Amino acid sequence: MGDDELRLRPVNRDDLAVIERLTGDPEATGEHGWLGWSEQWRYRRRWEETGMLDDDGGVLMAVRGDEALGFVSWRRQPTARTSYCWNIGVAMRPEVRGLGYGTEAQRSLVRYLFAHTQVNRIEAITEVTNAAEQWALQKAGFTREGVLRGYAFRDGAWRDVLVYSVLRHELEA
Repeated sequence: MGDDELRLRPVNRDDLAVIERLTGDPEATGEHGWLGWSEQWRYRRRWEETGMLDDDGGVLMAVRGDEALGFVSWRRQPTARTSYCWNIGVAMRPEVRGLGYGTEAQRSLVRYLFAHTQVNRIEAITEVTNAAEQWALQKAGFTREGVLRGYAFRDGAWRDVLVYSVLRHELEA
C-alpha cells in the first residue's frame, strides 16, 4: 500500500486532537456536522478505556501516509430483538473534503465491518440538504432507501434525513 493510498487504523493519542476539532469546532465540522458545544473530554475518556473500539461500535482514523485526514465511526443499531446492523458516519478535515477521501473511507469501513462482523446491513443517515454526503454514499455503494421526516434536531430546527444502506451480498457482487 503506497503512502498516497487511504487506509484505516485505530485511534492513537495524537489523533484525539483531530477528533475533537472535527466534533467540537464549528469551523471544522461544517454546516451539517455542527451540533452545538459538548463535552470534548468524553473522547479522551473513551480512548483511555477502550481505545475507541468495543462490541457496540468504534472509531478508526482515515489516514494517508502519516497524515490523519479524518475518522469513520460505527455504532450498533438494533433491528429486531436478536439482530442489529451498523450505522456509520464520517468526518473529514475541511481541507480534504471534496477530494474523494470520505467516499473511500466509508467504502473501506464497509469492507472492514463485513469482513470482521456478522452483520448483513450497514446504514448511514444524512440530512436531505447534505448533497455532498449523499453523493459520497452513492459512490461508496450505498442505496438510498427513503426519508425519515423530522428525525434530527440541528441549529434550532427538526431536519428530515435520508437513509442509505448496503447489504452484505451487494458488496460481494
